[in-house]
Amino acid sequence: MQFHETAPQTCDATTGSCCSRCQPIVPDAHAHHEHEHHHGLGDSSAMEMFKSWHFFTFCIGAVLFVSAIVMDESNPLMFWTYLISFFLVGGEILYMAVTNLFKGHVFDENFLMGLATVGAFSIGEYPEGVAVMLFFRIGEFFQDLAVDRSRKSITKLMDIRPDFANLQSEIGEQKVNPSDVTLGSRIIVRPGEKIPLDGIIIEGRSTLDTSALTGESLPKEVAVGHDVLSGTINKTGVIIIETTKLFSESTVSKILDLVQNAGAKKAKTEQFITTFAKYYTPIVVISAALLAFVPPLLMQDALLSDWFRRSLVFLVVSCPCALVVSIPLSFFGGIGGASKNGILVKGGNFLEALNSVDTVVLDKTGTLTKGFFSVTSITALHGYSEVDVLRLAALAEMHSSHPIALSIKRAYIEPLEAVVSNYEELAGYGVKATIEGKTVLAGNDKLLLEHTITHERLDTPDTVVYVVVEGVLAGYLIIADTPKVDSKQAILALHALGIKDIVMLTGDTKATAEKVALELGITHVEAELLPHQKVEKLEEIMARKSGKGKTVFVGDGINDAPVLARADIGIAMGGVGSDAAIEAADIVIMTDEISKVATALKIAHKTHAIVWQNIIFALGVKGIILIMGAMGIATMWEAVFGDVGVALIAVLNATRVLTHK
Repeated sequence: MQFHETAPQTCDATTGSCCSRCQPIVPDAHAHHEHEHHHGLGDSSAMEMFKSWHFFTFCIGAVLFVSAIVMDESNPLMFWTYLISFFLVGGEILYMAVTNLFKGHVFDENFLMGLATVGAFSIGEYPEGVAVMLFFRIGEFFQDLAVDRSRKSITKLMDIRPDFANLQSEIGEQKVNPSDVTLGSRIIVRPGEKIPLDGIIIEGRSTLDTSALTGESLPKEVAVGHDVLSGTINKTGVIIIETTKLFSESTVSKILDLVQNAGAKKAKTEQFITTFAKYYTPIVVISAALLAFVPPLLMQDALLSDWFRRSLVFLVVSCPCALVVSIPLSFFGGIGGASKNGILVKGGNFLEALNSVDTVVLDKTGTLTKGFFSVTSITALHGYSEVDVLRLAALAEMHSSHPIALSIKRAYIEPLEAVVSNYEELAGYGVKATIEGKTVLAGNDKLLLEHTITHERLDTPDTVVYVVVEGVLAGYLIIADTPKVDSKQAILALHALGIKDIVMLTGDTKATAEKVALELGITHVEAELLPHQKVEKLEEIMARKSGKGKTVFVGDGINDAPVLARADIGIAMGGVGSDAAIEAADIVIMTDEISKVATALKIAHKTHAIVWQNIIFALGVKGIILIMGAMGIATMWEAVFGDVGVALIAVLNATRVLTHK
């Protein structure tokens, strides 16, 4: 148990740190596995002794306080019991208040509480002075507990740094630091271990837990030839990986660096609160001083003790901890909640900017569509079956590395064991080969015209591969880059969130782009664009907007880097392994799910709502108590609630954003 266990802290109103609790809620991911330092106490045994001693003195002080209350007022020991209780419960706060005064930090919470409680003692309100300090410490404990739990929850999200790598070398297997592994090395990953570096599987098969990176709860099946990312957890089989990136360039390092740096990019609301805190507390303290001494000088029946008591209420309630703690925590909680959902936000400023989005511009290939060709339909003719047509096409394309050929070979999952000879690739037409003694052609419309094969021309924007056997058309395959499974749902979700304008920008042909747009419900399409033309089109879209709404561009982060950088907010899709995505985008979606764009907007809206709930609640309650205090209605008990109670409620409210699903 901890009751304000920090070493003496200083107050810096320019950074919003008005007391020991107003510290950045940013986890040090690099230091997480080395030690868990708490408020500057590095040695764990010393820290435990420190905590135990403060808890012990607090308990003794509380017992003495209760003893003093039950004493008869005529008992001469009552005053000394209250005084000893006061120093046992609040001695550390008084010490820090005096220490900070010499450092030039006047308006921190320790000073305000010390001045208020000493003032209460000076006018003979001993029970009130001790009780205020007692409940202030209890409130601090619960607030610290809430903040620490939030910090641990956020840190846990980033607990993806691998501790070691099992390196295969000439002298056998070695357990080494991941940063010592060179490019092209072979590492062994056993069940339950984290994959330490990005690479490709060269031996074994397994299932991976990718939830720390992608937010996806279902395990991912992997085998030889599959790319794997560092930070994921191997669940079932032993796999051997050949590294494709150094640790400093791997996915896990980039993510950790981004999360650590996210707190540095403050939202405008955070900056406002910092500036507000800088002026608010001194103004209230000066008002308290005026409230104590001006009315007794100007009003005939005004008692100094009465107005002095009212000023003490001002002092207690004035510290803006509820704002300077809960607002940054809300934004970092939003960033943590987004990370839980596989969305990496580079700063609170970008999270806040998402609240103003009214236009979403989308790339097509790799963003709305899968980014690779696949066979969508097969038509068999002249006695051949669909399986025959697919098999002959796959055999004919056996030696080709063209994307169309690869899609056909992926579609035919059986082994390609037939005898293929006389293979010839006909540039711009297709391929020609002898399969099991028969001449087979596989290619486009021009190939059939070249060989005078009678056929019906198909009116489709997709790619058609005809298969001809010994001059007879056996059938054809339709091949297309199909939309992702969640693309239509994503467009509907964006419309539901009030996004006015959804635009597709693509370098693909107009017919193909319009087909995909029609299927997904996008009405505004710009096609056949070169990378620099995408930037120009984006600038046109941004220029013709009348309001102050933000424009988001969502791309795959490789050839869209210039547009990602130019947009108000750039979101990279599927870019965890792409340097271009990490550097150019403001937000990185760690899966290929376009629907996560709507999720990011929802998290931003929730964060925004919680931030303003806390601002309105904190200022509203404090304002009411300040007015009540000035009128003589509010006592020190209400003042303690106005400070510690309000701060605790605001912090607990801020943690709600972490639970977004």
